[in-house]
Amino acid sequence: MRILPIVFSLIFGLVLSLSAQDHSNHENGDDHKDDHSEWDCHTDHGFDPAKTAYHHISDQNVFTIGPLSIPLPCMLYAPGHGWDFFSSSVFDPGHHATGHYAYRRYVLDEGMIKRVKADAFTLDKIEVECVIHKITEDGKELSYAMVEGEPYQLENRSTADGGLFGGGITGFYDFSITKNVVTMILTLILCMWGFLSIARRYKQREGRAPKGLQSFIEPIFIFVQDEVAKPFLGKQYKKFQPFIMSLFFFILVLNLVGQVPFLGNPNVTGNMAVTGVLAILAFIVTNIHGNRHYWQHVFWMPGVPAWVKATIIT
Repeated sequence: MRILPIVFSLIFGLVLSLSAQDHSNHENGDDHKDDHSEWDCHTDHGFDPAKTAYHHISDQNVFTIGPLSIPLPCMLYAPGHGWDFFSSSVFDPGHHATGHYAYRRYVLDEGMIKRVKADAFTLDKIEVECVIHKITEDGKELSYAMVEGEPYQLENRSTADGGLFGGGITGFYDFSITKNVVTMILTLILCMWGFLSIARRYKQREGRAPKGLQSFIEPIFIFVQDEVAKPFLGKQYKKFQPFIMSLFFFILVLNLVGQVPFLGNPNVTGNMAVTGVLAILAFIVTNIHGNRHYWQHVFWMPGVPAWVKATIIT
């Protein structure tokens, strides 16, 4: 089984996602600029390969298949403003899924919803001439929406990274069904269809050699069972087999779907929220079912000299 390309794509997607996070300035800044010479929508800012790559793998509010942009439901909340529910089609996405219109102070910038920081900005639907990105002296990227010849600074959606990856709490929260969520739903449907079909085929062909999709899945299943579950879990491997297989095939299918050209380029496993939830689930299952030997290795480290343990503790 050629699993190395899958592992490489997972690591590459995660590293690229972390390194290309949106470093927008969340501090209060000027919403308008007087020097209009730098705010030309027709200025060619050159090709940025890192930014282009991140655009295609980022978690967006549209699902792109080749040149086609499929709108997704938007569920947004801004303190002092309230909830807004609408489809991302209201932005009329164009090139690179950047919207031609602003609505309720929200703007679609390369597939991702941002919000105009100016409180006086209209809540009605209004045309956006373009979105301009600028890099500050300290390396932060700021986004501006050009509306009626004036630049308005945009802010990103709030993230729970505490500023570690350039995010933080901003003026709005995005609870929308994004490209990653759609991809996970499609993956769930695909896995359910596949494994229910295989289970039905096993009942129909009991005692006979596997055929079709069975012959593809069975070697993978047996490999994980015999090389991972049994050696590490012993006699109780059947109890944890469903959980291990669910994680394995969920991650596998997500990465395979992400490799299909022009199919949205989803990078679900490169999203810290997704990998974080999977890690928390594994942590809970491991610690709830940890036996005496497990906790001995966590706290006492049997076989390690006492003076080494004292050095580690201190």
